[in-house]
Amino acid sequence: MDSPGLLKDQLIFGVFPYVALFTFFFVTIQRYRIQKFTFSSLSSQFLENKTHFWGMVPFHYGLIVVLTGHVIMFLLPKLVLNWNSVPLRLYLLEAAMFAFAALSFIGIIALIRRRIKHTKVRMVTSRADWILLFLLVIQIALGLYMALFNRWGSSWFAGAMTPYLWSIAKFSPNVGYVAALPLMVKLHIINAFILIGIFPFTRLVHVLVAPNPYLWRRHQVVRWYRNRSLISRLRDRV
Repeated sequence: MDSPGLLKDQLIFGVFPYVALFTFFFVTIQRYRIQKFTFSSLSSQFLENKTHFWGMVPFHYGLIVVLTGHVIMFLLPKLVLNWNSVPLRLYLLEAAMFAFAALSFIGIIALIRRRIKHTKVRMVTSRADWILLFLLVIQIALGLYMALFNRWGSSWFAGAMTPYLWSIAKFSPNVGYVAALPLMVKLHIINAFILIGIFPFTRLVHVLVAPNPYLWRRHQVVRWYRNRSLISRLRDRV
C-alpha cells in the first residue's frame, strides 16, 4: 500500500502538472478563438512611464535570461553538467543566474510599488493582475533562496528536474526524481505549474503573439485629443 507521503507526491507532481498543462492549452486556444483581441499586455505605460520603464525593463531582461537558462538545462542537461565539471565555470554560471534573477526581482518589486503608488495605474489593475504579481514574486524569491541555500541548482536541475520533466512529457510521470528534493525546491516546482495553469487567464498571453518588442522599439508618442471642459465637468460630478 502506498504511504500518505507518496500518494501526496503522486497527486502534486504526477497529476497536478497535467491539470495545469491541460488548462493552459485548452483555455489559451479557446481565448484566442473567441477573444483574440485580448491577447495583449494591456500596458499602462501611457498612464505613467518613468517608473514603468525602470521596473519593466529589468524585470523582463532578467526573466528572459533565467528562463533561457532553464530551457537550456532542460534540453541540454549533459552539456550543462559538462560545463559545471569545472568549478570556476560552475561558479560563473550560478553567479550569472543569481544576478539576473535578482535583477528580475528588483524589477517586479518596482512594478508592484508603481501599481500601489500611482492612482491611475492602481485603478486599472485587476484582481488577476495582483494574483499574477504575487505568484511571480513568490517564484523569483524561491529561486533566489535556492541559489543561496540549495546551491548548484544548475547541476541538480540537469540531474533531477530534467528527467522528471521528460517523464511528464512522455505521459509517464516519475515523481521519484523530485520526491526527495528540499521543500523550497518543491514549492518552486508547484508554483511554476500554478503559473502555467493561470497563464491563459492573465495578460501573460501576450508573449505568445508579441514577445515584448517594446524592449527594443523606439519611444512611442501618444497624443490625446479631448474636450478638457467636458472632462472637468464630469470629474466635478464624481
